[in-house]
Amino acid sequence: MPFIPHTADEVRAMLQRIGVGSMDDLFDEIDPALAGADFTTLEDGVDEMTMLAELGERAAQDEAGPCFIGAGCYDHHIPAAVWDVASRGEFMTAYTPYQAEASQGTLQLIYEYQTMMTALTGMEVSNASVYDGGSALAEAVLMAMRASRRRKSGRSGVVAVAGACHPLYLQTAANIVCRQGIELAPTGYLEDGRADLDALAAMQPAAVVVQQPSFFGVLEPVDAITRWASENDALLIAVANPLSLALLKPPGEWGDAGADIVCGDGQPLGVPMASGGPSFGFICTRMSLVRQLPGRIVGRTADRNGDGGYTLTLQAREQHIRRGKATSNICTNQGLLVAAATIHMALLGRTGLRRTAEMCHQNAKQLVQALTSIAGVRRRFAAPFFHECVIDIGQPAEAAVAEVARSGVVGGLPLGRLHPELASCVLVCATEKRTARDIEACRSAFQAALGR
Repeated sequence: MPFIPHTADEVRAMLQRIGVGSMDDLFDEIDPALAGADFTTLEDGVDEMTMLAELGERAAQDEAGPCFIGAGCYDHHIPAAVWDVASRGEFMTAYTPYQAEASQGTLQLIYEYQTMMTALTGMEVSNASVYDGGSALAEAVLMAMRASRRRKSGRSGVVAVAGACHPLYLQTAANIVCRQGIELAPTGYLEDGRADLDALAAMQPAAVVVQQPSFFGVLEPVDAITRWASENDALLIAVANPLSLALLKPPGEWGDAGADIVCGDGQPLGVPMASGGPSFGFICTRMSLVRQLPGRIVGRTADRNGDGGYTLTLQAREQHIRRGKATSNICTNQGLLVAAATIHMALLGRTGLRRTAEMCHQNAKQLVQALTSIAGVRRRFAAPFFHECVIDIGQPAEAAVAEVARSGVVGGLPLGRLHPELASCVLVCATEKRTARDIEACRSAFQAALGR
């Protein structure tokens, strides 16, 4: 259908109807400096050959040897079959499956993804994914506040953050919810790295967020936190590493009744690190909260002949319903990455995921043992951990990690920028890919960097 522009008379009539003098008046809230920005300082474009050469040089910077950094983006093994299948044209170029009759393959894949995620988290329903882990947390907070009885009565706009949640997730969530009268209030952490439950009790929040494992890698007392939330009429939002759920108790079984909402980043499931992105976020919840769930949900049905089929069952986006009724307008579905995650989970299965998680934990223990054998290096927190741990090296960590990198090892994340009180600490991680040789190389690099 060709594009037919509005005539000048039609534009004039519409502006008159809404009481605006000109089209420019509709954009008067934009800073004039932005509306008239000077783009002459931008460099001219380059040809394709030059662009590919420059991107190749940048990509080569990622090839820095064994990686011991985690903090939300992990160096896992991805079977070759995952992206061989996900890169097929049917998945690679597929768009939103608005026409069910033409999108049965994509719809079935999303349905299988939802089924696997609910099994992994112990919840009843999953959406078709969102943009990333940080926006998933933001959407979970908005879900909780819409559903909270305490919020409806106007008694509290506080969401307590128990323990150490990923600071970048919190920044993203705060940016999204801050204009809606919602406050994210951290409880802080105890000497062993776990959440301060006494501080939680003093807040009287409408909802509680807890990350398991925490940003510091420690295992939180999630049963106690979940029970406290239930007893105090607060919804419990779990931020989870999906791979850890193959080994740890799923959030749906925490406490007496389980978590209300589970969210997180799906990067550990078949998605490469790719210089930090892209990835996808997941959200799972109880059936009682399904109407608050953003994005799309695929359902399975049968036609009049009894043959199975798939369709978009719930679509709570502003694209599909009135804007005021929408649960979100930023619930982008990272469909290609969800395809890779679904294939990855199907290939590994329950046993393969658990074995991978066990290998991560064992390698992390060996890494921590190796690093703490260096004089003056110790574990900062005594609480149990999964595959990440904070070590205190006894001197400014930023410079030490930079020196380790010069020896060809990505030695971890210095925590001083995110937590100034931990300026001498490094968050280290070991996945199933790290070998004994890798671990010894990391130990030697740290020992040399520390001059010990």
